[in-house]
Amino acid sequence: MNRIYLIVVFVMLAVASATAQGATRVTEFRGSGNFTTAVFRVESPWVLDWRLDGDYEQMMGLEITLVEAKTGKHVGRVLYTKRRGNGVKLFHTAGLYQLRISSTLARWTVKIDQLTREEAELYTPKGGN
Repeated sequence: MNRIYLIVVFVMLAVASATAQGATRVTEFRGSGNFTTAVFRVESPWVLDWRLDGDYEQMMGLEITLVEAKTGKHVGRVLYTKRRGNGVKLFHTAGLYQLRISSTLARWTVKIDQLTREEAELYTPKGGN
């Protein structure tokens, strides 16, 4: 009986680990100052994960704009902040993109991660339930 129980547990763990893939890193950018990133391709859904740090709390700032890589068309402002911190933004559009990053007296990191639909469903907007 114990053997059967152990076999069932191992099979369940194997199936769970085979289906749980997790987010896949597409690219990552780090820097300070103003920067236009290299072109990256994403499928829907994907997430932009950002972090901002700096030595001058009262004077720092970060703005990130999403741009269509082929046309240079401004898709929209992704982030604007004047405070240290981090966060994520979920996107449901596929494409070939670049980021225009403008920062003042700050160090930033931006990661682009490809998600599965199941992972995207787990994201809850700030202040959400």
